Amino acid sequence: MTAAPLDLPTEPTPTPAGVERMTAIVQDEYGTAPEGVLRLAEVDRPTIGDDEVLVRVRAASVDRGTVHLMTGVPYLMRVMGFGFGGPKAPNPGRSLAGTVESVGTDVTGLAPGDEVYGTTDGSFAEYAVARTALITAKPANLSFEQAAAVPVSATAALQALRASGEIHEGQKVLIIGAAGGVGSFAVQIAKAFGAEVTAVCSTAQAELARSIGADHVVDYTPEDFADGRSRYDVILDIAGNSRLARLRRALTPRGTLVVVGGETDGRWIGGFGRQLRAPLLSMLVSQKLTLLASKENADDLIVLRDLIESGKIAPVVVRTRPLSEAAAAIGSLTDGHARGKVVMTV
Repeated sequence: MTAAPLDLPTEPTPTPAGVERMTAIVQDEYGTAPEGVLRLAEVDRPTIGDDEVLVRVRAASVDRGTVHLMTGVPYLMRVMGFGFGGPKAPNPGRSLAGTVESVGTDVTGLAPGDEVYGTTDGSFAEYAVARTALITAKPANLSFEQAAAVPVSATAALQALRASGEIHEGQKVLIIGAAGGVGSFAVQIAKAFGAEVTAVCSTAQAELARSIGADHVVDYTPEDFADGRSRYDVILDIAGNSRLARLRRALTPRGTLVVVGGETDGRWIGGFGRQLRAPLLSMLVSQKLTLLASKENADDLIVLRDLIESGKIAPVVVRTRPLSEAAAAIGSLTDGHARGKVVMTV
């Protein structure tokens, strides 16, 4: 069922004199149904500190982290500080692309009118405050919608391959969940680093995987990537839930497994269970088993910008929706058929 656009309140809250207003997505409580917990409202426009930038948001993308922030599941996230009884952040948006509206007194290198992309809290809004450590000039060859698809997902893919996987030219790399937001970037980045890439995805997503550069495609419906016929130097498990023992069967004796994600119905730790077990098992075996703890930063955004402007990678944007359809945009990530990126225009 398609979620209906969110309605603006018919009687906006009175605005104090001198306070500017904006349209934003607001979330007051956790919930599994986007249309039940997200609303479009008029709120006060945020103000910046000395080392911050106010961005006029032109586009914002959704990712798995958005879903977790909305649902508050797994509960481990609440314990980690995201809000135990309800969301600490009233807006679950994180990736953005837009134009600098104003800068703090201590900001250098950015000026009003600059086109930027990056991450911040509350990007599902007309305006958002960002720290300069998390944004930079957007790729010149991308639209705002395309650029907004990059920050969270592409940074995760880059760090999984380069930092955690220590990828280098000539290696055989297996990417499980190759057609999703992170996976579609991981395929392209691995190819840019000179790897031979095998993508694991469904029948419906196989052509997409090939179109973004995968050398081989394993359709997980009839095929088994761990049948022993091929072994890989690096495996990124982005969307699977295979046991670590099964994943190890597909690794070379000194290969590296990076557990990036994996959704389960466990409400307390969810897919984090394998991520927590992998480093412990790694101490007992010759293979390196690790997890991704992605951390967004401007330096990686610069690396990604260079790869994008050189034509080596490109975001796969499969759908663009207006901000009023935030519920439908987020809901598209929970149907079990993740494909590329969904972006909202603001």
